[in-house]
Amino acid sequence: MAKKKTSSKRKTTTTKKTKTPLKQRFKLSNQQRVILGSFLFFLGIALFFAFISFFFNWKTDQSELSEFYNRDISPKNWLSKFGATVSHFFIFNGFGVSALVIPVMTSLTGVYLFFDLNKKRLLGFWFWGALVMLWVSVVLGFVEKGGGLLAGVVGFEINDFLRDYIGFIGTVLLLAFLAIVYIVVRLKYTPEKISQSLRSTQRDTSKTTRTSKQTSNQKDKEDAEPKPIIEDTSNLVNNKTDDVLQEKEKKEETKSSPDTKEINLNPTVNDFYADPKNRDDEIPEKLIIKSEDNPEDIEMEVETTVEEEVVENISAKLVKDFGEFDPKLELGNYKFPTIDLLKDYSVQTGGITIDQGELEENKNRIVETLKNYKIEIAQIKATVGPTVTLYEIVPEAGIRISKIKNLEDDIALSLAALGIRIIAPIPGKGTIGIEVPNKKSTIVSMRSAIASPKFQNAEMALPLSLGKTISNETFVVDLAKMPHLLMAGATGQGKSVGLNAILTSLLYKKHPAEVKFVLVDPKKVELTLFNKIERHYLAKLPDAEEAIITDNNKVINTLNSLCIEMDNRYDLLKQAMVRNITEYNTKFKTRKLNPENGHRFLPYIVLVVDEFADLIMTAGKEVETPIARLAQLARAIGIHLIIATQRPSVNVITGMIKANFPARIAFRVTSKIDSRTILDTGGADQLIGRGDMLFTQGNDIVRIQCAFVDTPEVERITEYIGSQKAYPDAHLLPEYVGEESGTGLDIDKSDRDKLFNEAAEVIVTAQQGSASLLQRKLKLGYNRAGRLIDQLEAAGVVGPFEGSKARQVLVQDLASLHQLLDNE
Repeated sequence: MAKKKTSSKRKTTTTKKTKTPLKQRFKLSNQQRVILGSFLFFLGIALFFAFISFFFNWKTDQSELSEFYNRDISPKNWLSKFGATVSHFFIFNGFGVSALVIPVMTSLTGVYLFFDLNKKRLLGFWFWGALVMLWVSVVLGFVEKGGGLLAGVVGFEINDFLRDYIGFIGTVLLLAFLAIVYIVVRLKYTPEKISQSLRSTQRDTSKTTRTSKQTSNQKDKEDAEPKPIIEDTSNLVNNKTDDVLQEKEKKEETKSSPDTKEINLNPTVNDFYADPKNRDDEIPEKLIIKSEDNPEDIEMEVETTVEEEVVENISAKLVKDFGEFDPKLELGNYKFPTIDLLKDYSVQTGGITIDQGELEENKNRIVETLKNYKIEIAQIKATVGPTVTLYEIVPEAGIRISKIKNLEDDIALSLAALGIRIIAPIPGKGTIGIEVPNKKSTIVSMRSAIASPKFQNAEMALPLSLGKTISNETFVVDLAKMPHLLMAGATGQGKSVGLNAILTSLLYKKHPAEVKFVLVDPKKVELTLFNKIERHYLAKLPDAEEAIITDNNKVINTLNSLCIEMDNRYDLLKQAMVRNITEYNTKFKTRKLNPENGHRFLPYIVLVVDEFADLIMTAGKEVETPIARLAQLARAIGIHLIIATQRPSVNVITGMIKANFPARIAFRVTSKIDSRTILDTGGADQLIGRGDMLFTQGNDIVRIQCAFVDTPEVERITEYIGSQKAYPDAHLLPEYVGEESGTGLDIDKSDRDKLFNEAAEVIVTAQQGSASLLQRKLKLGYNRAGRLIDQLEAAGVVGPFEGSKARQVLVQDLASLHQLLDNE
């Protein structure tokens, strides 16, 4: 028994060590790269001077190489003893004259490191440089016998080795082959290029000769025999006829045609096209060849067609000329918040501590409690998390899982712990999990969640670093994939901290041009710190004084404005013939969408509601309807909702809300009914509070300790962002004015809108009296559409305001409308 206890203790003390990849381990920082690049550059220059000096002083310095440490001896090399020793090694004992490649490549390496250029190209230079150095050294080995300055010892020995095994002729053939490889592969100089250069030289020579001949023999050419008449076209097709008379008639018609052109040529077509003078002329429309020496010769007509012009893709040309559209360019100097703005709690807590005594005690109590009910355990394993330890047990064969599940309260009693939660079985494993809170919990700092490689390297549209799991792994999810998030829990269990953690994650990862926040805070105190980043990240209505919405009446206008934005974005996607915001923005960046047609870069919009129950209680359906509409439709166009509530009752979290919010976070609640309302299952009532939460995205439930970000940390982050250059104003949402009842006053006919008649026809034709209809059909803002509705009410076209219903249309057809307007 003592041995078993010792082995279990050893297992609990083992910790996982993450290995740093070899590439990252040897990656140079900017300072190291600049210093090493400078060193190699000057080292190459020094070696070059040392090598040059060696060619003049090698005989004198060679006898003094053995006295390197004798300070009384001073070699004549320009770099003294170091230069003489290194030069002797690389030139005399090395590659001879070709060793000059070494200092050149060393300096070139320094330049590449200093300016951080492409390293693959540098490797190519080193490969071919070493090959040339070796090749030249071996070739010079033919000239110099016994080694020396020209070939060096390496060149002589390789030459001697090759002659012994493949002979003189074989060595020559091998070196010639390597030379051809270098010319073809490295210099890319193939026989085709050689023949083309020779042809161009011959053409220039023939052109000069032909010009001189034409000048000297111009009179002889005028007295020469008549030449065939050629008329021009564009593609060659042979037409033959047996009747000579018909061909003569065609020839006469061709001569009389104004589109034809007679050109005297040599008797062959190839000579015509070979003549540079004729090639410079415009392409003939018709080309007819007939020898005038033989009248009975068959005339040949040559036709050509003009090649179609290749229309260059305008978007590709714009990208080539100006590059892709960069939405971040307006705030190109924007700097993301630094990790130092977040507090490091590991200094206080020292990270997760493993209390072996506590683990052993809990294990024994679990085993003893199960044995009391005749449940034997085959294996048990403990995973220590920041606030909870997971004990995974494997029961003996024949034990029913429901029997262990029913012992939840008994195990909690034996452990004397709050918040015992049994997972029977653990999804994906053949074990049963018992989660037991630690006596000493560890704070999961936002700093550790943000600094984790899992979050830093996350390639997600909207990454959220929520905290750490029981296995102490950072939990990162994509809000764009959820696509909406529901957070619920009792008062003081961590909802506001969770919202701050979500917003902090996006601030650390996304540029202000990529995401905008619409913040609704009925409490008026939770999200006020984010006012400092209004012109960077927040979105608001055009007439709103503050970006953070605290008035419930303004919430309704904002939600309806988001619905208008959603409809407008879907219209843009329809025009662009794409299905989602990612494809649309990609198409816009590659300049395939014209901004003059209303297209623009679409940032993600995240709506955050801190207390949803208060909105439902005060506004009811006027809030729930646009929320449900956004939740159903807004995913594809980049509008995502995060809703938090401290009252998880069925009249707040309705079936319509739950159906469109598959991703949910449950903090501690007071009853199992509330847990089922949030998660559709129990478990949230057994959490221990202080950020302990359950997360589900429609499948498995994961227990997470929410990352803690305090108010001073959020304040430092918002001040850091707010102090930088910002946009002129917050991101403006579409204008929305609610349909209010008419004034009851007569409106003067002269004050009517110019579109009054057109708006009346639209209303009567559709038999639906609403401002939104006019806004869609006539492409108006809601202010103007609302004024038109009031004018139509005063004119008797539509009835009074009836709440959420559309106004009644009092005119049945267009004829009655025109009669009504004419009688005014």
